[in-house]
Amino acid sequence: VQLVESGGGLVQPGGSLRLSCAASGSTYAINAMGWARQAPGKQRELVATVSSGGSPNYADSVRGRFTISRDDAKNTVYLQMNSLKPEDTAVYYCKASQFSLNFWGKGTQVTVSS
Repeated sequence: VQLVESGGGLVQPGGSLRLSCAASGSTYAINAMGWARQAPGKQRELVATVSSGGSPNYADSVRGRFTISRDDAKNTVYLQMNSLKPEDTAVYYCKASQFSLNFWGKGTQVTVSS
């Protein structure tokens, strides 16, 4: 499974961005998909996941501001990020689980700054 993220960029505090992650290759039986982020000097943090049935889960730090969704027909997962804060600045990585394996994308940079 190959994952390619897009949609990152520079945004002012309070702004919004929508990240996309397209899966390709052997996408059969992909189960949960999600997004994690890693800021400089910090550990990678899982911020949102969505099950194969569409049930979302969020980290406390983003709950109420971020929304995860998936389109299985397009093998794509999205992360709508609203009310962005400077502390949301990080590289955002897409994750997909298939059987007992986890796959990661290469990441897309999100910078929140005035």
